[in-house]
Amino acid sequence: MPDAPLIDCRQLSMSYNGGETVVRDVNLSVAEGEFVSLVGPSGCGKSTLLRLVAGLRNLSSGSMQIRGAAPGARGLRTAFVFQDPNLLPWRSVASNIRLPLELPTGQGAASAKVDSEQLIAESLALIGLNPEDATKRPRQLSGGMRMRVSLARALVTEPELLLLDEPFAALDDILRQQLNEELQRIWWEKRWTGLFVTHNVAEAVFLSQRVLVMSRRPATILGEIAVPFDYPRKPELRADASFAKLCGEVSRLLRAAAEDAA
Repeated sequence: MPDAPLIDCRQLSMSYNGGETVVRDVNLSVAEGEFVSLVGPSGCGKSTLLRLVAGLRNLSSGSMQIRGAAPGARGLRTAFVFQDPNLLPWRSVASNIRLPLELPTGQGAASAKVDSEQLIAESLALIGLNPEDATKRPRQLSGGMRMRVSLARALVTEPELLLLDEPFAALDDILRQQLNEELQRIWWEKRWTGLFVTHNVAEAVFLSQRVLVMSRRPATILGEIAVPFDYPRKPELRADASFAKLCGEVSRLLRAAAEDAA
C-alpha cells in the first residue's frame, strides 16, 4: 500500500444528529487505481460509508482525506453509481449521459472544453450499447440496459474515483455476471479507483483486489481478504476451486459478524 493512498480514513465515525451511530472507528486506505469491495450485513452502514467518501454526508469524528483533501473538494473527478439507475424519463439515452457535462460547476466544468458528443459516443461504446440506442427513452430499455446507461453517465466524466452502491442488485444472476465482466474490463482499461458496495460475495471476489468485511451496525471493518487472481479475469474463474475457497473465507467472516450480534 502506498504511503499516500487516494482514500485515507482514520477512526472515522458517523452518527445521526448525535444519536444512533451508523459507522464507528473505520480505518480504510485505498490506493490509486485499486478496486476494493465492501460487504456486510444489510443495513450495516456500507452505503453510508460510501456517501461519506463521496462527501454526501459529514463525518462525526475521526478524519478522512481524499488525495490529501477533504471529501467533496474539487480537483478529483468523482462519480457515483446508485442501485437505481435514476434516469430522467423525458430524456434520451444520450441526453441522460450528457447530464453531468451540463453542470455549471464541478464535474461538468472539467469537461467543458472537450467534445461532449464524442465523449457520449465513447461512453456508449465502452458499456456495450449501439449508436442507435442513443435516441431511445429509458422506458424503451431493459433493466440491464438502463443500468448500463447509468454507468455510462458516470464514466462520461472520465472519473478518477468511481463509487458504486450495489448497482447490479436488481438484475438476474446471468445479467449480473455479464455486467461484472464488463465493469472489470472497463476498470482494467481505464484504471480509475473503484470502491464497490455489494451483498454478493462472489461478485465482490470476482471484481476486487481486496474485499473488506463490515460488521453489523454500528459498522466497523472486521477484516480484509486479498484476492490474488490476475486480471483480466475470465468467467470460468467462478468455477475454479480456489475461487470457491476465497468466497468461503469471506462468507465465514460474514457469519461471524452475524453470530457476534446475536
